[in-house]
Amino acid sequence: MGRKVTLATCSLNQWALDFEGNSERILKSIELAKAQGAKYRLGPELEICGYGCADHFYESDTLLHCFQVLKKLLESPITQDIICDVGMPIMHHNVRYNCRVLFLNKKILLIRPKMMMANHGNYRELRWFSPWNQNVEEYFLPRMIQDVTGQDTVPFGDCVLSTKDTCIGTELCEELWNPRSPHIQMGLDGVEIFTNSSASHHELRKADQRVNLVKSATTKSGGIYLYANQRGCDGDRVYYDGCALVAINGDIVAQGAQFSLNDVEVITATLDLEDVRSYRGEICQPNMVRQVKVDFSLSTVDDIYLPTHQPITWQFHTAEEEISLGPACWLWDYLRRSGQAGFLLPLSGGVDSSSTACIVHSMCVLLCQAVEDGNIQALEDVRRV
Repeated sequence: MGRKVTLATCSLNQWALDFEGNSERILKSIELAKAQGAKYRLGPELEICGYGCADHFYESDTLLHCFQVLKKLLESPITQDIICDVGMPIMHHNVRYNCRVLFLNKKILLIRPKMMMANHGNYRELRWFSPWNQNVEEYFLPRMIQDVTGQDTVPFGDCVLSTKDTCIGTELCEELWNPRSPHIQMGLDGVEIFTNSSASHHELRKADQRVNLVKSATTKSGGIYLYANQRGCDGDRVYYDGCALVAINGDIVAQGAQFSLNDVEVITATLDLEDVRSYRGEICQPNMVRQVKVDFSLSTVDDIYLPTHQPITWQFHTAEEEISLGPACWLWDYLRRSGQAGFLLPLSGGVDSSSTACIVHSMCVLLCQAVEDGNIQALEDVRRV
């Protein structure tokens, strides 16, 4: 039986409350993932509505529009024959949760709520969401979703997917940073593939910490780790800096860009699950995590000659490059989404105005490079501005 799997993760430049645009970018990422042979696609945190909705999370319309987008995704032929992992807010028993929805062939497999909230620095998740502290319950689907899936209820809670050939466990952003990370228990129970959907904003040298955490998670107990992150300015003061990645047994095998003007970036990796089994040896302990069985295989029988991705060296930006590129990308997103025609840049000759001018110049360089590389969206935005 085949044991090689092709997995996809992505960075998406989502806009808060831009449900139509967000759904188009999600479908585009799934289409690119399938074109590269992936059987599993992971997206960023709260990608359907955008992470920066703030107090709009309180509005019932936000939840309604998310389910309307989910219905569109379920019905699309693009999402067939690939496990899709998307993020959206869901209300269960009159409590809002930050959730992942995993579906396959018009059937929802699992809804996984976030268990550990980010409530420090620029994060205020406890203002809008509650952490999940139960095991697994049944969630009654809205009628519009029932009409598509034919399901009345689906599992809602802390459980993992068990396919014919492997086991997949989910984490959300902050859970990777917590000393009680779910991947520890899942790894001990034999979960071979861990996924993490994030909306992690840029801070100087923060990307180094993310990479080290992912490498550490798979060095301790082995396994494959997929990391997806949002990209760009979605309407708030922060910039999400991408850095989608795939790791196995402590090694990075695929890396996405940290700073880019591309709205959709998909990276894939083909990996051998036997490498995980041989790395782990005897550290697993059975019967700790509830599993949802899925009649689907990520691998194929005739994959013996399928090449696998090998470890790479992570390409870090210097601190100076981060200072130049991060604010430049944020400025461009803010400009094109504000509907304005440009910036007014007063130059007094001091350090502040000179630094701002350098960042604007960096933005222009990035734009020229994006247009030269064939970024149609960037070209359209430049012409409109």
